[in-house]
Amino acid sequence: MSARQVRLSPVDGYPGRVTVGCEPVTPDLAGRDTARIRVHNHSEWPVVITSHFHFFEANRYLEFDRSAAFGMHLDLPAGESVRFDPGGEAEVDLIAYAGERAVYGFNGLCNATLSEPGKFEQHRDAALARLRAAGFRDSGEAR
Repeated sequence: MSARQVRLSPVDGYPGRVTVGCEPVTPDLAGRDTARIRVHNHSEWPVVITSHFHFFEANRYLEFDRSAAFGMHLDLPAGESVRFDPGGEAEVDLIAYAGERAVYGFNGLCNATLSEPGKFEQHRDAALARLRAAGFRDSGEAR
């Protein structure tokens, strides 16, 4: 066989096929904070937030307790989203980011690694100040 040839072995089904087991897969959520918050959309347009997005930094027209959502994303499977209709309210479940908890980008309000020992509150308070200065709605108490 030359260097340019590829040997393919017979496969059951098709390439990329995934065979799942009978038992449900349960993610390990031990030690991760969760929250349920009520969200009100003050926009004239529907707002869609995807599962990975740092919920604290979600659309400025969504009103909810931003402090409670700091360091969290929607508790949904990857790639799913929640739609908030204009003038509508909904409750959503959030879960804290895992690992290093590096939260950079999004709307530029956090840009920090939240796993730094003793710095979580400092990062949250600085992000809340930037959020309020930028005109985001927030139903939480001012710090």
